[in-house]
Amino acid sequence: MSNAPYCDPNRRHDFILLFDVTDGNPNGDPDAGNLPRTDPETMQGIVTDVCLKRKVRNFVALADAINGPNGSGNQNRIYVQDETALNTLHEQGYKDAGIGDKVKKPQRGDINTARSQMCKDFYDIRMFGAVMTTGVNAGQVRGPLQMTFARSVDPIIPLDFSITRIAVTKPED
Repeated sequence: MSNAPYCDPNRRHDFILLFDVTDGNPNGDPDAGNLPRTDPETMQGIVTDVCLKRKVRNFVALADAINGPNGSGNQNRIYVQDETALNTLHEQGYKDAGIGDKVKKPQRGDINTARSQMCKDFYDIRMFGAVMTTGVNAGQVRGPLQMTFARSVDPIIPLDFSITRIAVTKPED
């Protein structure tokens, strides 16, 4: 079984991810009033690689919360999140690696140690890679899983609906 081509990490693996959306917006464009992203020439819907990675991150975080860490300890944490500054996570990586006193002036070896600790702790760094040189330098990682934009099979028609109500809330109205 270990000789199977799909188990060999030295070989390139391409895959396709299919998901179905009906009456929804899988990746709104903030520059266009959050309407679905579309290719103006083909009218195909577009979902960015960032959006796809967020879906994977959310799934891993949710599965880990539901199933528990399954012996993985703290290794399925998510690096890219909205509630914690990245530099705070970098500092924590230095502390967890036992070199917290070298955060301000790290040597090359310290950065490599911090990078290894970050890879150990965070699922999305191991999968997608990360540039962790924002202020507190924890190095860079190129992940084995690279994604590109997704396209819808069929053209879509983005519609902007407005909601009106007929119920009166105040007697004077």
